[in-house]
Amino acid sequence: MRRALVTGASGGIGAAIARRLAVAGCDVLVHANRHGERAEALAAEICAAGGQAHALAFDVTDASATLAALEKELEAGTIQVVVNNAGIHDDAVFPGMSARQWSSVIDVTVNGFFNVTQPLTLPMIRSRWGRIVNITSISALAGNRGQANYAAAKGALNAATKTLALELAGRGITVNAVAPGVVNTGMIDQAFDADAIKRLVPMGRVGEPEEVAELVAFLASDGAAYITGQIIAISGGMA
Repeated sequence: MRRALVTGASGGIGAAIARRLAVAGCDVLVHANRHGERAEALAAEICAAGGQAHALAFDVTDASATLAALEKELEAGTIQVVVNNAGIHDDAVFPGMSARQWSSVIDVTVNGFFNVTQPLTLPMIRSRWGRIVNITSISALAGNRGQANYAAAKGALNAATKTLALELAGRGITVNAVAPGVVNTGMIDQAFDADAIKRLVPMGRVGEPEEVAELVAFLASDGAAYITGQIIAISGGMA
């Protein structure tokens, strides 16, 4: 059984990905930072449904804490599927954006990606099979007002995806990014009304976390062995 780590799995998209990977037969490591109780509940839900999962908590921006948690997990075996989903928003128009807003968003997405993925790469190489899927955003491809920090962070993750894919292509490891558009995570109504969705999204609706999870599960499967270095938008036609 392959082991899969999903960071930020206490949120809507991360939770859907964790559930879907469990259905695909993975032993899922359900990660959270501030919402450990949600990760525990999700792991229990997956186990109750016949899957395998357990929760773990650490701050992806804390390199030493992340390394300690991952080294402990590696004692049980290689983690061959890594989904870097952890990320935060802290929106503001650029002239009014604080240094804290800029650095905190970059820290979680970019440094968090490094802190989580780098310690897992060599064990994955030794196993000669692996899947790294980075959750980015349509904002990094098209831009979005008030999200210079978020777009910069996710754009950096897109670039890292392409480079790491080249480095690992000969080792049986694929590296891809999934860039969601407007997805229903329970807070959409606060940011977009129905008319705004129709203007923004050619398909005229928001995406569902389960739709993102289906794409991630495919990229994490044996069937996606020839797909690497790709940034795949799942956005209802938003460009």
